[in-house]
Amino acid sequence: MNMNGKTVLITGSTDGVGRYVARRLAEEGAKVLIHGRDAARAKALSDEIVKAGHAAPIFYQADLSSMSGTCALAEAVMRDHKRLDVFVSNAGIGSQNDGPQRQVSADGHELRFAVNYLSGFLLAHRLLPLLKAAAPSRIVNVASLGQHPIDFDDVMITKGYSGSRAYAQSKLSQIMFTIDLAEELKGAGVTVNALHPATYMNTTMVRAGGISPISTVEQGGAAILHLVEGDDVAGKSGLFFNGMNEARANPQAYDADARRRLRALSLTLTGLSS
Repeated sequence: MNMNGKTVLITGSTDGVGRYVARRLAEEGAKVLIHGRDAARAKALSDEIVKAGHAAPIFYQADLSSMSGTCALAEAVMRDHKRLDVFVSNAGIGSQNDGPQRQVSADGHELRFAVNYLSGFLLAHRLLPLLKAAAPSRIVNVASLGQHPIDFDDVMITKGYSGSRAYAQSKLSQIMFTIDLAEELKGAGVTVNALHPATYMNTTMVRAGGISPISTVEQGGAAILHLVEGDDVAGKSGLFFNGMNEARANPQAYDADARRRLRALSLTLTGLSS
């Protein structure tokens, strides 16, 4: 895909790998919509892009830990744009952000499930009219190799909580959603794929977990950009990639009944079922 003139929304793009991808796409002439919670970080990125001689990105400030914040972001993008060529669902929190203890969102949901999964689920559905208007278009869900099966009797992990399990469950949920949405969008000209960009990139999220980085944001960014614009994946949908290569996710991702249960729950929690 030639990105010149294409409109791309990247959540979580004022820091880390999202920031790198936003900068690269701006260099390629894309109309980049950046998202984050920190306006100062967004301005620093915008200034950097403009200084390099490219069009300034458009910043949307939103807290994706709440359904209302997520809906407000979708409404703002829908108001300002008639088409969306690519949606990169990248925003997320790690296993140790603000400590290892169990945390809940403004809506009372386990926080990692809410931020890493539910917000992307809601945004993708709300933005589908713009994505369909721009077909052929793409959705890229930034997931992880760290995946843990969902216990449908305790999705919010009220018992035996650990941040790493919560993070891994949220990432598997993204992949299950990817497979389901690809089925739903067959024939619509919108593809959706998920990926593990790189292992322990040098990002704020990784460092917050007390982990020594072993990959660069450039490595992870290249894998994301491959799904955003690669010709070899233009007709592929519903897949999980490890870096540049197609891979297999946790077996639960391929369990149609588990995906059905997750979809029903997600529609209810996001208010989309009504």
